[in-house]
Amino acid sequence: MVQPGTLYGVGVGPGDPELLTVKAARLIAEADVIAYYSARHGRSIARSIVVGLLREHHVHEPLVYPVTTEGTDDPAGYEGVIRQFYDDSAERLAVHLAAGRDVVVLCAGDPMFYGSYMYLHERLAHRFPAQVVPGVTSVSAASAVLGRPLVERDEVLTILPGTLPAEELARRLADTDAAAVLKLGRTFDNVRAALADAGRLPETWYVERATAERGRHAPLAEVTADEVPYFSLALLPSPTSAATRDDRPAPAPSSGDGEVVVVGLGPAGPRWLTPEVARALRDAEHLVGYGPYVDRVPVRPGQSRHVSGNQVETDRAAHALELARGGARVVVVSSGDPGVFAMASAVYEVATAHPRFADVSVRVLPGLTAAQAAASRIGAPLGHDFAVMSLSDRLKPWPVIETRLAAVAAADLVLALYNPASASRRWQVGAARDVLLRHRDPKTPVVVARDVGRPGETITVTTLADLDPESVDMRCLLIVGSSTTQVSTRGDGSTVVWTPRTYPG
Repeated sequence: MVQPGTLYGVGVGPGDPELLTVKAARLIAEADVIAYYSARHGRSIARSIVVGLLREHHVHEPLVYPVTTEGTDDPAGYEGVIRQFYDDSAERLAVHLAAGRDVVVLCAGDPMFYGSYMYLHERLAHRFPAQVVPGVTSVSAASAVLGRPLVERDEVLTILPGTLPAEELARRLADTDAAAVLKLGRTFDNVRAALADAGRLPETWYVERATAERGRHAPLAEVTADEVPYFSLALLPSPTSAATRDDRPAPAPSSGDGEVVVVGLGPAGPRWLTPEVARALRDAEHLVGYGPYVDRVPVRPGQSRHVSGNQVETDRAAHALELARGGARVVVVSSGDPGVFAMASAVYEVATAHPRFADVSVRVLPGLTAAQAAASRIGAPLGHDFAVMSLSDRLKPWPVIETRLAAVAAADLVLALYNPASASRRWQVGAARDVLLRHRDPKTPVVVARDVGRPGETITVTTLADLDPESVDMRCLLIVGSSTTQVSTRGDGSTVVWTPRTYPG
């Protein structure tokens, strides 16, 4: 019996032969068979990196990719062609392995990082001894060539293929600190559009054949598609590092035309933060807001934070507008959606009342509302017409609230109640319940949602008659059902509250 050979997937790094690991160089020198992927012209980037290590005793197995731009008779299309190619390549190497010959498959970069070796590994590793030898990735090489960190401290690095749709790329690029986009070539225009849409184009670098003799790098905004090979990438380095350097591509400096962007952070947690808002938070020079809301935004180098207490919305808005009037990019943060009982109205109120702010640009970016979040936790109570009200009588008289409650109740609308109670407002919930009971069945479902999306979240279903005002505080949102709202028990024992889309009559 012949002892089978060993399959080695060997990473040869991004281009510089001196970046080979000692183990990679040893295995290449000792191998019986050297396999490598190539195009039909026969040239192989991986082979060119190690050409100085090749010896006369080596048997060469070039694995020539099928052309990707031609049509095919395979019913599975190009996927079928490439699958057959990997099957055939694996069997070619299996002949050598079965004969006792060690096979090294050369892989540019790292074998398991977008590498084609992995397709051979999954076809052969269960049949023959196999080892993977990691190599320096193109991402690490690009970072080294640029001389700047990929990520620092708690920053997040996202690796993306340029083959993703532009909209998906833009979403992910807007929602990360640093990123590398690989597989450029024909995808370059798509990637450039995504970077522009995400607001990241000015800070992105283009790196081609990192560490190789013909390598180059430049701000990506200065590169045209006709000069981009497949072995290139787009790199967004650490924003912390970029903030301290003068030679970086960076967002265009303030032109003197400041802007206030009022954003919604959602009810709680980063998973409910939209990419659009994340981008605005990242690009802001100043953050303005109620202290606990500003605290939810990660600290960024070079960004000023202006926090204030509750019930000073007008002063907060004026401060933001003054900063923008001086040419700064200012973001005002709100919980939930900024246009629902939040800062958007306060900013416009001040901006329209004072002529000096007439030319200050104001934009509003939406966020997930507390009512939407609470409704999703219990089912679909907002499935038909509904109204939204605040029980706070700080900015409107209680008689007005009573009149509106009665009108909503008489109209048989589902009702979402914001700001139901606070430390100083304890009687309003009971008074509101009494108004609603004049028009609603005492058995009307009521959802009490506390701290939605936060660690202490609780969702309680009760009835209008049994609603206990003492169980409600400022951290709660109430949803009062209509006459058609249903409470159902699912097969797993869970309770759901939902309102049919149709209405009788």
